[in-house]
Amino acid sequence: MHPYDEHALDLTRRRFFGVGARSISAGLGMLGLGAALGRERALALGLPIPEAAPGLHHPAQAKRVVYLHMEGAPSQLDLYDYKPGLLERFDQDIPDSIRGGQRLTGMTSGQARFPCAPSAFRFDRAENSQDGVWLSELLPRTAGVARDLCFVHSMHTEAINHEPAITFFQTGNQQPGRPSFGAWASYGLGSENQDLPAFVVLITQGFGNMQALSARFWGAGFLSSEHQGCRLRSNGDPVLYLADPPGVSRADRRKLLDLQSAWNVREAERALDPEVRARIAQAELAYRMQTSVPGLLDLSGEPASTFELYGEEARKPGTFAANCLLARRLLERGVRFVQLYLRGWDQHSNLPAELRLQCQAADRAQAALVTDLKQRGLLDDTIVLCAGEFGRTVYSQGELSHTNYGRDHHPRCFTVWLAGGGFAPGITYGKTDDWGYNIVENPIDVHDLHATMLRQLGIDHERLTYRHQGRDFRLTDVFGKVVPGLLSKPA
Repeated sequence: MHPYDEHALDLTRRRFFGVGARSISAGLGMLGLGAALGRERALALGLPIPEAAPGLHHPAQAKRVVYLHMEGAPSQLDLYDYKPGLLERFDQDIPDSIRGGQRLTGMTSGQARFPCAPSAFRFDRAENSQDGVWLSELLPRTAGVARDLCFVHSMHTEAINHEPAITFFQTGNQQPGRPSFGAWASYGLGSENQDLPAFVVLITQGFGNMQALSARFWGAGFLSSEHQGCRLRSNGDPVLYLADPPGVSRADRRKLLDLQSAWNVREAERALDPEVRARIAQAELAYRMQTSVPGLLDLSGEPASTFELYGEEARKPGTFAANCLLARRLLERGVRFVQLYLRGWDQHSNLPAELRLQCQAADRAQAALVTDLKQRGLLDDTIVLCAGEFGRTVYSQGELSHTNYGRDHHPRCFTVWLAGGGFAPGITYGKTDDWGYNIVENPIDVHDLHATMLRQLGIDHERLTYRHQGRDFRLTDVFGKVVPGLLSKPA
C-alpha cells in the first residue's frame, strides 16, 4: 500500500471548501508542474510530462511585453497633448460647460477658482512620425523615435486617486486581490526560459512626491503564486534569499531540494492543493536562478555602443536607464513580461521644475529601449507600453504663474503610447477638446487597452479565464473590446 493511501479519505470540511473546484484541475496541475520543472527533474520525481504546450487562440503578433509605468501620472498637457490655444486662456476659469460636474479630489474641491494653466514648455512637431505628432521639448529623444510610437490621446479611467487607479491599470479592477496583467500573461503564455521567472519587476525612485508602491500591484491574486512578479532589487542581493547561506554548497542545496521536492510531490497528490506544486516549481526556479541571475546582471559583455545609446546612467544599478537596459536583457532571454516603475510623477505643485527632472531620467532611457529592441529585431514581436494611471488637470492646483503651477488628478482623459507588437507606428489616435479636458474622438478605457494588447499576444481576452469562488474571472472583467484603429493589421 502507498504510504499515503490511508489518508485518501482524509478530507476535512476546511480542506473541502479550501480546495473546492481547484481540485478538478489537479491532474492538469501536475502536468503543468512537470513542464515547469523541466523534463529531467520531472521524470526523476515521477511527474507526467505534457506532450505539447497549449495553443494560442489565434496567431500572435507579439511574444512579450515591457510595461513602463510612470507612477504618479505624468501631465499629458505638458508632454504629449499639444494645446496651443490654451496660451490665450491663461488664468481664465474653466467654464462649467467644460467641467460638466466632473468629480474632483479633496485637494482641489475647495478651490474658489479653476484657472487654466497652459504648458510652460515649447512643443515641436516630430516630422519623422506618420501623423506629425507634437511633443514637448522635454522629450527630444522620444521625439526621435516617434516614427515607431503609437500615441493614444483618448485614454480614460474610472478612479480619481492613485491607489485604486494604479490597481485598476495593473489588474483591471479597483479592488485589491485580482491578478496583475503580468500574472495573467504568465498564466496564459507560460515561460520561454526555465531559468528565469516569466514576470519580472524593476523599480526606479524618482523625484518629488512619490506614491506608495504595493507588491500586490505585481501580485498573482487568486492565480497560482508562481505567476506573481519577481522583483529584482538594485541594492544587495538582486533577489532576497536567493544566495545559499555560508557553508552550504551547491551540491548540499541540490540534495536538500530533492528531499523537499519528493515530500512536496506526495503532499500535492494527497492534498490536491495547487499552491503545493507552485511551491515546488518556485523552489526549483530559485535554484536555477542562482546561476542565471548573476549572468543577467553582468554588463561586462555589453559593447560601448550600448552605453552611448542609454547613457552612462545605465551603468548605475537602479536608475531608469539601467532598468531599461536590464529589461532588454530580460526580454531577449525569454522573459514574457517586464514591468518597470518610475516613481515621482505626482506634481500637484512646482510642476515645471519637477517635470524636468523626471523627463531627464525617462526620455533618453525609454527612447534607447525602443531603439535597442528595434535594432536587435525584437521590437516587431514585443509590445512596449508607457502609461501613468490617469492624467492631470488643465486647471492649476494652487498658485498659478507663467513659470510655476501644479495640476491635480484627471481620469477623464490622458495619453499613453505603445510601440511594436503590431501596433501602428507613427500615429496618433483619439482626440481631446480644445481645453484638454474631455475626449471628443475615439475614447479608449483600460479594459479596451488590455483586450487589444492580449489580442496581439494571441489571446482572446474573453477566453483567458480562471475559475475562482464559483465564477470565471478575467483581466478585462466583463468589459473590454479590441480597438482595430491601434493596429497595423485589422483585428
